[in-house]
Amino acid sequence: MEAQTIYLNKKAPSKAANITGWVITVLCVLFLLVDAIMKVIKNIYSMEGSVKLGWPAEQVQGIGIVLLIATILYAIPRTAVLGAILISAYLGGAVAIMSRINEPYYFPVVFGILVWVSLFLRIPALRALFPIQNSQS
Repeated sequence: MEAQTIYLNKKAPSKAANITGWVITVLCVLFLLVDAIMKVIKNIYSMEGSVKLGWPAEQVQGIGIVLLIATILYAIPRTAVLGAILISAYLGGAVAIMSRINEPYYFPVVFGILVWVSLFLRIPALRALFPIQNSQS
């Protein structure tokens, strides 16, 4: 019963939070789409970068397709949480690859945080699951 009450909390986000969430979402989607499409069409720069990171060239297109599907799911409001989970898994792989070759991995970590912050700002149920209390209450 308790899980149902979390999802029944329909208090809409403020207009500023909603707009900020959508702006972050659009920026994330645009970046992810460019990355995914470059991998799918086997862009020379994307291929060189992926091979430099240790990926076999024949796997780069498949990785791009997975990222494209996750990004499309993230862009659709009804499936945004599933898309964010898949993007988080993708970015976790990026962190692992960057760690393995001793490169800084801040970008995928920050990008993953932005993906979830955008949903947190837009979706009341996420705010109910992860309440952030104002200390002045």
